[in-house]
Amino acid sequence: MTQLLHLDSITKSFSSEKIIDHLSLDVQAGEFVSILGPSGSGKSTLFHLIGGIFKPDEGEIRLNGETINGQKGSISYMPQSPSLLPWRTVLQNVLLGQELQGKKDYDTAVEMIEKAGLAGYTNAYPSQLSGGMKQRVSFIRALLSPQPVICLDEPFSALDELTRLDMQKWLLSIWEEHKRTILFVTHNIDEALFMSDRIVIMSKKPASITGEFIIPFSRPRDEELLLTDEFLAWKRKIYYALR
Repeated sequence: MTQLLHLDSITKSFSSEKIIDHLSLDVQAGEFVSILGPSGSGKSTLFHLIGGIFKPDEGEIRLNGETINGQKGSISYMPQSPSLLPWRTVLQNVLLGQELQGKKDYDTAVEMIEKAGLAGYTNAYPSQLSGGMKQRVSFIRALLSPQPVICLDEPFSALDELTRLDMQKWLLSIWEEHKRTILFVTHNIDEALFMSDRIVIMSKKPASITGEFIIPFSRPRDEELLLTDEFLAWKRKIYYALR
């Protein structure tokens, strides 16, 4: 794999409180990396730094070898809530990222909407969609955006367990087809193990990387994996690393 994203000794403080302390991380092109850590450890702050909303006090963030400290628009970001524009249709929402870059691929957008099980909702508005449907629209928007890295910040945390599992399987099926580079923040060990190539453990703040695990499960993955002895052994390993 080719290194795509490189974080070199990133440090960030707010009002003299250090949130992230000399954190370093490499992400390869086409890799699915999950970030696990305690609540309030700075995981969302890390995404805001990568996305250019905040600028690191120290260190360097490089994408494809170019420094992007404080540079907005370099990555595609999907927050915890779908954040769909209520006055735009499903099609108009998924095209937003492309539109901001000056281009629109209607045919691919419609095709992905249909693959997401949303055929017939192309011209519907967010108020007409369920929570799971909104998340699918939000992810398609992120996937269609031209940036090489997609940052997903606990996108399924508000969904019930069954809908969450359906969304995990759907996201994996789409990812395996397109192999975009994904950084995925979650508090859920099962979710991280089920979806990831690699899991990164963040400490409590000031946050740094305290562990990394290469996940050995072959792809494609199905829900039966969640009940295997090997999966439960890995869950214990990750649990104790978080402790």
